Amino acid sequence: MPARPAISWSTVALLLGLVLLAAASFISLPLNWKALASLEAIRTTKEFLLGFARLDTSAGFLRKLATGTAETLAMSALGTLLAALAGLLLALPASGRAGPAARLPVRMVLNVFRSIPELVWASMLLIAAGLGPFAGTLALALHTAGVLGRLFADAMENTPALPETSLRLNGASSLAAFLYAVLPQAAPQMLSYTLYRWENNIRAAAVLGVVGAGGLGQMLKYHLSLFQMPQAASVIVAMLLMVAAVDGVSFWMRRGMMR
Repeated sequence: MPARPAISWSTVALLLGLVLLAAASFISLPLNWKALASLEAIRTTKEFLLGFARLDTSAGFLRKLATGTAETLAMSALGTLLAALAGLLLALPASGRAGPAARLPVRMVLNVFRSIPELVWASMLLIAAGLGPFAGTLALALHTAGVLGRLFADAMENTPALPETSLRLNGASSLAAFLYAVLPQAAPQMLSYTLYRWENNIRAAAVLGVVGAGGLGQMLKYHLSLFQMPQAASVIVAMLLMVAAVDGVSFWMRRGMMR
């Protein structure tokens, strides 16, 4: 019979801290569960949801829906591509390949990029770039560059050093050793990260439209503000179908990479 694994005091202290934090959160927040479960709340929620029972399937609105869907997809794809390129460039110094002096400052820049949510980036960029998908695309690119830059840097740092060292000892330059030893090892993981962030950016692009950054989100905000529930329901269904399709394509691509 295998021996029972020992539980360290640090693990117990961490679990107790998490339990205390959760308990303190419930105590400190003004959670009104009674109002949430009241008959009035249930009635108004039911009336609101019943407004989504019908869909607007008119030809003119479906054309607008297709344009909004294509705009949202383009925002997410272009934003992710720009972020992957910027993240790769920033990951080189962030992984220490430009010297130890550049590692910490670049990582701090990446922290700033990813700490600011896409909605905040979009709100700031809308002032400079105006309403429309351009500001939304830049907002996605800036936030995602911070995320991918950190992930790419970690992937490069975690690659085995022996292949690169062997090439350097045999006279290869630093660039050649990186291209033929480090990058091929880290590329599958980096591509998987990029595809996953593209999935997230599809959802984020749909939300960014709420602040005027174009796409399906802007359509949803417009129709909800006018209480046009059939049109809003059609936009929500288009969002769900788009996200499901992109999730399927991304899963198929990641599965093909692992074979």
